[in-house]
Amino acid sequence: MLELEARAEPSRLMAWVSPLLAVALMLLGGMVVFAALGKDPIEGFRVFFLNPVKDLYAISELLLKAAPLMLCAIGLAIGFRANVWNIGAEGQFMLGAVAATGVALHFGDAESALALPLMIAAGALGGAAWAAIPALLRTRFNASEILVSLMLVYVAQLFVSWLVFGPWKDPDGFNFPQTRMFGEAALMPALVEGTRLHFGFMIALGALVAGHAFLARSHAGFRMRVAGEAPEAARYAGFSATRMIWAGLLLGGAAAGLAGMGEVAGPMGQLTDKVGSGYGFAAIIVAFVGRLNAFGILLASLLMALLYIGGEQAQQYLNLPNSISMVFQGMLLFFLLGADVFIDYRLRLRRRAAPGH
Repeated sequence: MLELEARAEPSRLMAWVSPLLAVALMLLGGMVVFAALGKDPIEGFRVFFLNPVKDLYAISELLLKAAPLMLCAIGLAIGFRANVWNIGAEGQFMLGAVAATGVALHFGDAESALALPLMIAAGALGGAAWAAIPALLRTRFNASEILVSLMLVYVAQLFVSWLVFGPWKDPDGFNFPQTRMFGEAALMPALVEGTRLHFGFMIALGALVAGHAFLARSHAGFRMRVAGEAPEAARYAGFSATRMIWAGLLLGGAAAGLAGMGEVAGPMGQLTDKVGSGYGFAAIIVAFVGRLNAFGILLASLLMALLYIGGEQAQQYLNLPNSISMVFQGMLLFFLLGADVFIDYRLRLRRRAAPGH
């Protein structure tokens, strides 16, 4: 019979093979899902996975979706490396969008070179300020940052709704819950003419490089890695757990806030009650599929963006609900967790003992 046997030490090979195995199983599982829904699996695969990369505009939309995922995921990865579990990037994303919107509305239609830099700073500070709440409660009262950061997502959603239904509501917006459109000076410049891809993608790539440098090259990053991999050694070396918690949450919040700023200053051009589009939650999957590594996060972000756009394509061409993309996200996480078991365990075939022996 088959049974799990603990490895003498974790398998480095399986640590990298596991995400690839999870992706392959997700693709196979997706074919089964399409068949169960009465759709041709081959056609479903083509629409879901190939349509989103069929031309330059489609690829630009893929990169546009991937940018906020990259930002949120690299920020989360820094905290996760130190066992600081920020689950509220979605709320920090929304508060970054709110802070950036406040700056944009202040400038209005004025042509000012300060508008965009101030929005970027406000977005990062807004996300970091929201993440500071669970950091304070964890370090002062030992409250769980998992629960506090998660509950604050719903507070952020209500705060955004209050703003767009109340004081920031566009008086010329036909009663829709949205702010005025931003002026030209408050919008991200386009990267590719004729597409919606904007400079936020370059910010996301820069964040990946900075995140890699912080974790791999800086002394602070080294302390965070040690705290996550060997907590006893970190305590023995005198590394401050309080500093780790603050750094992990603030950096994650700032990155998520930047992503929120890029969303309102990019494809949306305003703040609406739909600004929270699940990027913060999806980024948790991205971070773990990418193995908390900058290059892995880049690839995982592209994969997750493909799932988002594939869901939209399935809705348009296969008459399936857009939520099909969440089914694929769930399968990816499920198979990843299953495959990760084999990092610490291996399968062994043991013969049953004969009766009487």
